Amino acid sequence: MESFIELHRPQLQGSGVPPHYWPVLYEKIANQTFDAGLAFQLLQVDYGDDGPSEEDPVYAVATTKPISLDDSNAIFLIDHAWTFRLDMAKKQLETVPGLLDRMSGIMGVNTEENDQETSIEKVLNAMWRYVQTYSVNASGLAVENRMPIWYIVDEVGSAVHHSDTPNFRMVPFMHVDEQITYSLLFPIKDIDEGDLVTRDFVEGVTVKEHRDALLLPWRFTDFESHSFEFKEPPVEYFLHGHIEETLPGEDVAQPKIDPNRPLRVFAEYDMVKEHLTDPAFEIVENEETADILWYTKHFKGFKELSETMPDRFVNQFPFENVLTIKDLLSIVARRASEKHFDLETLEGHPKWLPVTFNLRTEIVEFAAYYQNRAAKELDNHWIVKPFNLARGLDTHITSNIAQIMRHSETGPKIAQKYIEKPVLFHRPEVEGKVKFDIRYVVMLKEAGAAPEVYMYNNFFLRFANKPYELNDFDVYEKHFTVMNYVEHANLHHLKCEDFLIEWAKQYPDHPWQEIEDQIAQVFKELFEAACKKPPPCGIAKSPQSRGVYAADLMLGWEGDKMQVKLLEMNYTPDCQRACQYYENFFNDIFKLLFLNEFNDLVFRRVN
Repeated sequence: MESFIELHRPQLQGSGVPPHYWPVLYEKIANQTFDAGLAFQLLQVDYGDDGPSEEDPVYAVATTKPISLDDSNAIFLIDHAWTFRLDMAKKQLETVPGLLDRMSGIMGVNTEENDQETSIEKVLNAMWRYVQTYSVNASGLAVENRMPIWYIVDEVGSAVHHSDTPNFRMVPFMHVDEQITYSLLFPIKDIDEGDLVTRDFVEGVTVKEHRDALLLPWRFTDFESHSFEFKEPPVEYFLHGHIEETLPGEDVAQPKIDPNRPLRVFAEYDMVKEHLTDPAFEIVENEETADILWYTKHFKGFKELSETMPDRFVNQFPFENVLTIKDLLSIVARRASEKHFDLETLEGHPKWLPVTFNLRTEIVEFAAYYQNRAAKELDNHWIVKPFNLARGLDTHITSNIAQIMRHSETGPKIAQKYIEKPVLFHRPEVEGKVKFDIRYVVMLKEAGAAPEVYMYNNFFLRFANKPYELNDFDVYEKHFTVMNYVEHANLHHLKCEDFLIEWAKQYPDHPWQEIEDQIAQVFKELFEAACKKPPPCGIAKSPQSRGVYAADLMLGWEGDKMQVKLLEMNYTPDCQRACQYYENFFNDIFKLLFLNEFNDLVFRRVN
């Protein structure tokens, strides 16, 4: 027992399990004692002749005896009936014997009236009122293994209702030795016989409007009259969780370049080492001898650089994270427009930014906007993304507001309006039109009131592998375009020059030059917005800094017009494909950034 308690102490304390329950918890786990049936009974809720609606709980739990808060035996193991990651949920319901029937019973889904496919869809839609979540965050785990794990507790645990004044708590608990996860149910006040067992589904949230929004999966609150206008957060928001960085001195000059020798480059990125071949540059292995520091790790010491190494360049700008982290990107992009919404059509501005809400700080505004769209019968599909992950990890598409609200529990997320009418590209080999996105490499040479920004003329394309339809959102190869990390997925390569030939055939009324002009305008407005405010709310001026980013964009239909949509900006992007396609890729970029050699066949200045 002593070793059990010592091993699990941080977990028990973190979950707020009172210490007087710990010894009994050890005994119940060791003996596999599931004795909730001795203290509780499962009750079917009677809704009269009309029966329950799809949102009504089917069962409730009541006590069969008084339970004292001080009773050390009053902690109960609740089994997990289903544990899953979201990308496997549908497949498990299809293939695991008895799982669909059990989940249907817990959720009150009538499988007798539906075929299997319909029953599965009903369970997947209803489960957001029943699921709980945890994640494993042990050192050494790959980011893929840290993704949220969802679970549904057994019939007793799933029948515990919400209350704003609960009498119990239920928390997940992993038995480390056996690698088995349970839920622990224990009282937080004295209970009389026959009392309904309740818990707070949104523990820790005290602001009423936030609670009401987060409780939308279980009870309706009307937010239609609530404002959904955006307000820029205070300076403190930009610093929250941010690694401290210093700013260069005020009178720092451009580094001096010795024209009589090559510029020495220290690079952490292998692609630079292999493909920077122009004789104007020399790769060195020692940072101390370098003129240019090309890091893949984050650099934060700009003040120290300006004081001790004033003749050295670095490939980052102070506070460039305002562009490369998704929640900050949306805040910065909004500065490009004086108004953010057309209150009649609910169209967002700037038009190149899909309407985006921060599910931590703007959850009430999101609920209001969602309900206003629903009232106007507008499309309400959203894509939920983590602030700072790539490759589509923990990213989900849904029109179910219950699902969106529950995703907000699993870490910092944005909800971004899904482009439901994307411009598609015909791929004969897949017999249909697929989604695609466009990646442009963008360079920031100088920040400040008039930022100096360039785009690399050769762009890069990524394609979905299955024809697009607004359904089956669990089918990754239909809705996503990043196939590099998907096992057995086909990675369709097409150079931009070949794409342009095919584009002219497929969309003769939409010349690519017009699309590219629109893209250049997006970059102009974005970087001006990013430099409009001083750090930490904007990118700082830094004569020693140069920045290279990858911008991912998509095209959407607005009536008969194509509208560019900016999806995200990426820090130190993967340039392997660029180097394979264009052998002078890094030569051209380095000559532009450090030698002021501008080639209008290779680059376009956007402001």
